[in-house]
Amino acid sequence: MAEEGAPGRRGERGEEPPAERGPGAAFHMFVLMEDLLDKLKLLSYEEEALRRHNMRPLSRHYFALPTNPGEQFFMFCTLAAWLISKAGHPFEQPQECDDPNAVISNVLSELRSFGRPVDFPPSKLKTGCGEQVCYVLDCLAEEALKHTGFSWKRPAYPTEEPEEEEITEDDAELTLSRLEEDIAEEESDNEENYIDLNVLKAQTYRSNMNDTAKQEEILQSTTDAAEWNLEVERVLPQLKVTVRTDNKDWRIHVDQMHQHKDGIDSSLKETRGYLDKLHNEISRTLEKINSREKYINNQLEHLVQEYRSAQALLSEAKEKYQEGSGGVTERIRVLSEITEALEKVKQETEEKGSSMTDGAPLVKIKQALTKLRQETIQMDIQIGVMEHTLLQSKLKEKSNMTRDMHATVIPEATVLPS
Repeated sequence: MAEEGAPGRRGERGEEPPAERGPGAAFHMFVLMEDLLDKLKLLSYEEEALRRHNMRPLSRHYFALPTNPGEQFFMFCTLAAWLISKAGHPFEQPQECDDPNAVISNVLSELRSFGRPVDFPPSKLKTGCGEQVCYVLDCLAEEALKHTGFSWKRPAYPTEEPEEEEITEDDAELTLSRLEEDIAEEESDNEENYIDLNVLKAQTYRSNMNDTAKQEEILQSTTDAAEWNLEVERVLPQLKVTVRTDNKDWRIHVDQMHQHKDGIDSSLKETRGYLDKLHNEISRTLEKINSREKYINNQLEHLVQEYRSAQALLSEAKEKYQEGSGGVTERIRVLSEITEALEKVKQETEEKGSSMTDGAPLVKIKQALTKLRQETIQMDIQIGVMEHTLLQSKLKEKSNMTRDMHATVIPEATVLPS
């Protein structure tokens, strides 16, 4: 795209941390974060990385200031994994349930594989913000840009075209008309009149343009010097020139910086003595505290030893208690099982005992026997009746037979005598 060796390209500031920590080192991470955000925009991180995970775009100082450690750490892991994949190395997208130490170790190993130095502990990345986080992401973004073939262009400055004279004349006439209106308003309000410097320049330019249109001729003054001085004194208040200061001018900022520096130096001279005195008092107090601490430690050494031995005995007693409590729990479980079996046996015994001592079956047997006796009696009666009936029938039949026999004998007897 452009020549790769462009001097002063952006991004080189974030590759190596400064060797010496100057007064502006605390703001280095903000500059680094702004460079990182520009590189991420060049890589289209909003379309490729954030929309896939439904995340919001980063602010200018997202990783420079601590806001939400959990969210910032997850955003750091997501962007690091995406940049490593963008740089040509396959890297699995981390999840929220993954081990943070393992994710940080994998990211740093990939960073070392790119040849980037890592001279800080991995725990600095757990907070999800800070100079180390910005440094890691900036290095990975630089490698991703190299892999995609991107290179920084030389700056192209626009050419300024000169303004035309007609526009200047129009502006001058416009400024002169505004000047006349301002002077009329100020005279009506009886306030102090002043002429703006730009208006004077415009008026001078217009007068020069009018003079060039006339023929040049030698002028000879006929005015009295005393009258001239009086006229000068009369119009002198109206010729007061005021220069309006522009707050955006760099000279104003430089003057303010010098004023603030002088104020800081003067305040530092006054407060240095108090700070030194406070430092000395704090140092003496710390020395006293250290000496008292050593004295107390020496005096309570035997008590500390006794406490440690008591702690050891307590730990042994706790271990024995845990072992004993485990056996007691097992025995309680066995006891509960035996108790349940005993309850079942008791219930069965009670049921059998209640059935044995209950008189209802005996009463039923007696009632059945009584009923049997009554039925036997009834049967005996019926048998007697039947026997009597049978006997009667036999006797009747016998009498009938006897009668029949007599009936046959009588006629024969009657026949014989004749």
